[in-house]
Amino acid sequence: MMRLAFVVMMLLASALPARAVERVALVIGNGDYSAVSPLDNAARDAALLAGTLRPLGFDVTLVENATRDELIRAVAEFGRRLRVAGPETVGLFYYAGHGVQSFGANYLLPVDTELTVAADLDLVGLEAASVLRQMASARNRINIVILDACRNNPFEDIPDMDDNGLAEMKAPTGTFLAYATAPGAVALDGTGGNSPFTAALADAMQTEDLPIEQMFKAVRVEVIRQTGGAQTPWDTSSLTQDFVFKAGEELSPEAFAEEQLWKSVAPTRDSVQIMLFLRSYPDGRKAEEARALLKEVMAEELASPAAPQPAAPAPLAPAASEAELMEAARAAGTPEGYRAYLDAYPEGVFAELVKIELAALETRTGQAATPPAAAAPEAPAEPRVPDIFFDRPLSLGSPQMIGRTITEITQGTPLYPPIEGLPDSAWKDQSCSGCHQWTREALCDQGQTYVSDAGSRALQKEHPMGGAFKRVLKQWAAGGCR
Repeated sequence: MMRLAFVVMMLLASALPARAVERVALVIGNGDYSAVSPLDNAARDAALLAGTLRPLGFDVTLVENATRDELIRAVAEFGRRLRVAGPETVGLFYYAGHGVQSFGANYLLPVDTELTVAADLDLVGLEAASVLRQMASARNRINIVILDACRNNPFEDIPDMDDNGLAEMKAPTGTFLAYATAPGAVALDGTGGNSPFTAALADAMQTEDLPIEQMFKAVRVEVIRQTGGAQTPWDTSSLTQDFVFKAGEELSPEAFAEEQLWKSVAPTRDSVQIMLFLRSYPDGRKAEEARALLKEVMAEELASPAAPQPAAPAPLAPAASEAELMEAARAAGTPEGYRAYLDAYPEGVFAELVKIELAALETRTGQAATPPAAAAPEAPAEPRVPDIFFDRPLSLGSPQMIGRTITEITQGTPLYPPIEGLPDSAWKDQSCSGCHQWTREALCDQGQTYVSDAGSRALQKEHPMGGAFKRVLKQWAAGGCR
């Protein structure tokens, strides 16, 4: 019961999957310096990052404008919390403020720092290595140290304090170190409400399932872009396990396959590939996005000058009124609607499908499967259905199909959009072969689906070339696709 309550609380609090691994963070922002130049954005940067980390499952301690004593106590307490939390804990330390190096060591400066001699630096500042020692003492699985310091050197007039930026540090195994800029370089405080580095960092942390290494690479690219190349963030890693700040929804194998396929299809902006994707996942997670992209791509293709196309064959279409009547029957879903279609088109393109649907409806409702009103006398037994061959003219099907081969039919124009919602200009009067890879093998596979146990359901689904073409493929496949 306790575990169930914990899971519910986590879901309500952050809308993220509950984690067994604890996350502990210490976030410090020092800007109100009394004896050196103040920093406008440091405290705001710390607040931004603390607010970003909490919804991501971190237990955050935020310290702003800390004196040396407050800074030392906060780091000591951070180490204690890590040790109590256990070895599976993820620890994160973030610092925004002044930072300097002296004799190869880095120091974080509290707001009450006063310095006249370089030798006194370790007496007035906090050596950054002490944070690493506290984290190492917990022997936890992952530690992350982020330093948005070295914004300028407040002691450049003091002898032996003329080094810019921070020195690169060595960290124990399992540590990720990130600097706002390269070792020895100066970071920007920023002219807006936040530094370029922390603003990009807070944004990148929201990306689902992005490994930490890739996330900081994205931060580096964004900061370089924002600063015009004046600042290049730096990182070094000794991690031995994977880590993401924001885990995405756990996907089923089918949903994962759809995501992976869409990642490869979307960048191509190829209308045929997008159509094939939608055929595979018509109701998938990415279907709406795919339809929107397809409309955009098709609009671009239609707007661009195109080479002259050969005249399209006459469409293999039933009368518009028949299609409309069929659609009305399907929308109503009642025996009366389907009987109205059969009254008007007893030998229509959809007649066979209507009879199947009508029989199913009458079975479910218990109605007698009576013929439509004023039905003709019972017809004699149907003659033997002639054999169908791939490269021979057909002797059955709709009037527009008789006398043409299967290959010739596939070169015709579709009766209905191949994908729901596709603009008329993208498919009407176009050849189906422009989008479909209708090889003999592919058509045989399609026909076999109509022969299978699920074939009756497949036959009821709308087909771009019409129901009569489906029945021809079924008969051809049943005969061995000769």
